Amino acid sequence: MDIFSLQSNVLFVGFLIVLCLKGFAFVAAMTFPAPAYEAASKFTKVGWGLILGLGLAAQLILWSPIGIINILFLVAACVFLVDVRPALRSITRR
Repeated sequence: MDIFSLQSNVLFVGFLIVLCLKGFAFVAAMTFPAPAYEAASKFTKVGWGLILGLGLAAQLILWSPIGIINILFLVAACVFLVDVRPALRSITRR
């Protein structure tokens, strides 16, 4: 095994991890009702859907996980999962 195949494998694993994270964030954003976003005083459902959907599309088109565009959308997905999703879950919890 040479260093280039190791680097290629690491980048591929990074791609899969980031793709799963962005996909999960997008699906999670679409499962909450729109009024929950307003009740939690967060950005709208359409806004989060566009941001996370574009991030997912960018990940599929520009597959490198270390590109600046993919890193920005990764930060957005992490913000959704760490801040917005818990707030939405607390409002919609039964």
